[in-house]
Amino acid sequence: MQRLDAYQRRHRWLGMPVAVVYKFLDDGGTYLAALITYYSFVSIFPLLLLLVTVLGYVLHGNDHLQQVILHSALREFPIIGDQIGQNVRSLHGSALGVIVGVLGSLYGGLGVANAGQYTSNTIWAVPHTRRPSVFALYGRSLTLLVIVGVGLIATTGLAGLTTTARPLPGLLGSGVDLLIRVGATVVATAINAGLFLLVFRALVARRVTLRQLWVGAVVAAVLWQALQELGTFYVGHELRGVSATYGLFGIVLGLLAWIYLGALLFVLCSEINVVRVQRLWPRSLLTLFTDNVRLTAGDRRAYRGYATTEQRKGFEIIDVDFDEPEAPHDPSG
Repeated sequence: MQRLDAYQRRHRWLGMPVAVVYKFLDDGGTYLAALITYYSFVSIFPLLLLLVTVLGYVLHGNDHLQQVILHSALREFPIIGDQIGQNVRSLHGSALGVIVGVLGSLYGGLGVANAGQYTSNTIWAVPHTRRPSVFALYGRSLTLLVIVGVGLIATTGLAGLTTTARPLPGLLGSGVDLLIRVGATVVATAINAGLFLLVFRALVARRVTLRQLWVGAVVAAVLWQALQELGTFYVGHELRGVSATYGLFGIVLGLLAWIYLGALLFVLCSEINVVRVQRLWPRSLLTLFTDNVRLTAGDRRAYRGYATTEQRKGFEIIDVDFDEPEAPHDPSG
């Protein structure tokens, strides 16, 4: 363990990931991701209700649009897909459905944005006394909902294009199809990177530059694009032809897993930015297991941040000091 600790301290390619994982564990990253997942999941079903209600208004008396929806990806969704397949004309709009869908989606969406701000401020060790007030919190969340919503619609559509596109006849058609897939993936990843840059910058209540956030944004964009394509493939292929009951369970469990993975991705990539900017590496491997360890400079900066985060009043003063262990362990000698 001492030799491994000394090695990872000397080599950044290993010390940085170790520091990110330790920071993630110290911050309770899994619980922060679960908080984001809860509000994201709450907002999904009101959105589906709103979608079906709006479809009822739009499709009423429009035979062309009814045929388009009948042959779209919505046909593969359990319950909704069954109703569309059996009688697409049975969909009707409802004022109550619109109201409930809008209010439920707004509640869940604002909850996601608020949870994202809480997560980012926790990760960046922003003291509570410097975090936004209630009005500023919800104002920033509402702005983020608009920006992220438009971006998600664009990138999800591009992800669907890469997984559902069919090759054209002939050898030339195959090349065109491959070009479309690659081009859509590159464009969607670039849009994702820009969105993550904006989100990382807007969520944290401290002064950070886009240059300090680009690494985490690029990593998040690549992983998020892969996650979107996986979700599109899952809906378009794995749920095709399943019964309404099993399909519903598949949708619910698949959504929970997909949202949680996305939330974990967001938290981990935020940690990457924080560890880089605040130089919270290298970390001592033994800090998770014992107090009998000599802290590195990265350890001290991290633990000092955890303490000062709990400042609740502007006139509250928090001072952090460290005693040396009785038998200090220093792998560097």
